Amino acid sequence: MKTMHITIMAGLLGIALPAAAFDFGKIDWEKAAQTVQKVQKATTEIDEPQEIELGEGIASNLLGAAPLLDNAAVQRYVNRVGRWLAMQTERPDLPWVFGVLDDDDVNAFAAPGGYIFITKGLLERMRSEAELAGVLAHEMSHVLRKHHLQAIKKGAKAELLSDFANEAIKDKGGDQRLTKLVSAGTEVYARGLDKDDEFEADRMGVVIAARGGYNPYGLPSVLQTLQGLNPADSKFALMFKTHPAMSDRLTKIDDMMASGFEGMEDRPDLSDRFAREMGAGRR
Repeated sequence: MKTMHITIMAGLLGIALPAAAFDFGKIDWEKAAQTVQKVQKATTEIDEPQEIELGEGIASNLLGAAPLLDNAAVQRYVNRVGRWLAMQTERPDLPWVFGVLDDDDVNAFAAPGGYIFITKGLLERMRSEAELAGVLAHEMSHVLRKHHLQAIKKGAKAELLSDFANEAIKDKGGDQRLTKLVSAGTEVYARGLDKDDEFEADRMGVVIAARGGYNPYGLPSVLQTLQGLNPADSKFALMFKTHPAMSDRLTKIDDMMASGFEGMEDRPDLSDRFAREMGAGRR
């Protein structure tokens, strides 16, 4: 059995075995197993430039469905808030881009590599900068934890992702593997992420907003607003379809915030500045 095991590992690692006199007693089996795991992992992980390139393609598809809101003041404001939050994360150097989509539907989206979008319909239902920060931080958490890349793997695209990871794409946008991956990544938005991914993004979003100095109850406040919407309304249908029940999300956030966030509810929510910036954008 040991002979077969070492032969398989040697084949994976490209090691030529001697014909005889192989001393099995000198093998560090744990180290060998770790090496094999690293080789296998390398075939499924894409590097940061590839992640950004894939995210750019997915973001382009999202913009094809709904263009950016033609309001430079609001776009600048949302980017300022988003970039400040990005500085509070473990990936501040990603080329973070934040945009408001000219769409009356209520939703928000994240694409790999740091592309974050929020719809006009959702922005118009917010009441403070803390709420905006909470939603942006939630979406940023999907990028930080690479939830969409994991969803592509689970969606029977692992082999395609592996090919993309192991061979540099020289002609940007011209490789069929990239095109197929962008298509697979865009499909994720129609079916949604795993519930656990959404719950994790809620938890992380609260923490990131708190790190940025915001009232951490901004995200729960938005969820409470969304909980009161009619899921049968077409403007809200996709959001309710692709996310866990708002009551479940609020319960899990409340459980997390029961300890460790004492006193933070007194932080300003910057509702006055939010109203001022939104008003300036309408003029």
